[in-house]
Amino acid sequence: MNEFSLHILAAERNFYEGGCLSLVVPITDGSYGIQSHHKNMVAAIVPGTLEYTLPDGERIVTCVSQGILIVADNDVRVLVDTIETPDEIDENRARAAADQAREALLQKKSIQEYKSAQMRIAREMSRLKLKGKNNQL
Repeated sequence: MNEFSLHILAAERNFYEGGCLSLVVPITDGSYGIQSHHKNMVAAIVPGTLEYTLPDGERIVTCVSQGILIVADNDVRVLVDTIETPDEIDENRARAAADQAREALLQKKSIQEYKSAQMRIAREMSRLKLKGKNNQL
């Protein structure tokens, strides 16, 4: 299988740079898969699970917040606010953050604050889901 160059960058760190066989990214329409020689494109990333397969076959599963995906000439860039592996997720903190975001939804505030709370809930729920999967392994 052919590989492509993958760069995953978060606001606080350079998460991964190297070869990749396949990538699955959460976008507004669901999960989107990319392999080598994919057409050039730009897409919005939403909070959820990002998975990629290294050239040696190892599959990496992470949790990402909102961001952007850029595919150009067999080079893929994932730019996100945050990215975490299951080991980095603090389950109690994620539950507390999800509860706070739910409370913010109940406060009749601006549309922007409502949308922001929805995104926070989506992020925390994806973190908890990924952490739960990791605990079952």
